[in-house]
Amino acid sequence: MQADRYRAVTLDVSAPIAPQIYAHLRDAIIRNQFTAGERISESEIAKSCDVSRQPVREAFIRLAGEGLLAILPQRGTVITKINYTDVLNARFLREAIEADIVAILATTPDAALIRELRAQLAAQKAVARNKPTDFIELDERFHRTLADAAGKRGAWRRIEGLKSQMDRVRFLSLGQFPAEKLVAQHAAIVDSIEGGDMPAANAAIRGHLREVLSDLPRILAANPDFFELPDGEIPMPVNAPILGGDTQ
Repeated sequence: MQADRYRAVTLDVSAPIAPQIYAHLRDAIIRNQFTAGERISESEIAKSCDVSRQPVREAFIRLAGEGLLAILPQRGTVITKINYTDVLNARFLREAIEADIVAILATTPDAALIRELRAQLAAQKAVARNKPTDFIELDERFHRTLADAAGKRGAWRRIEGLKSQMDRVRFLSLGQFPAEKLVAQHAAIVDSIEGGDMPAANAAIRGHLREVLSDLPRILAANPDFFELPDGEIPMPVNAPILGGDTQ
């Protein structure tokens, strides 16, 4: 890993260092600023951040737990490839959790929440066409707001850990990111919550989360070096029916 990638990192010495290094590295990996399979050096990161190796080691262990790094004894640490099956499983679990979240919100629609979500939709529309990276950040805020409003902040933290590989895929697809379509889907979710329509909210969130990765096979074909497929596995469309899935 080139140390100059981290010269711009500013650490708050009054706060724990390991979580800050973890956050910086995680963001860089998710944004695909590293190549899958690339080696990264604990000592180089420690030197560039002007810290000891211990907080970097702690950050590495946490990133390895998310499947973003592989710590190989006697061989060093490398950026993992995106596991195709893990992406599908993460999307499946996220769909189940967020379907329950919007159902909770649709049960007792809150006017203040709706106003906040409408304001977020306006911000999303302003960047959808030309600023996909900004849109992804606003999309994160939208889904986190839903979880917080439903009293499920802990569930959202679990989702964040699960969806790191999904997010890597999203950044690989920035050139063809369907942001305007996703804004319309967000609006449908908000409309359903505001109308207290639980079945519509369920259908809207499930359709939205399947859309996010609908182009996964195409993205894989365009970036084969970034992905890992189990032997013999054939990529399937993400919108394909899921056994046992509730699509109502």
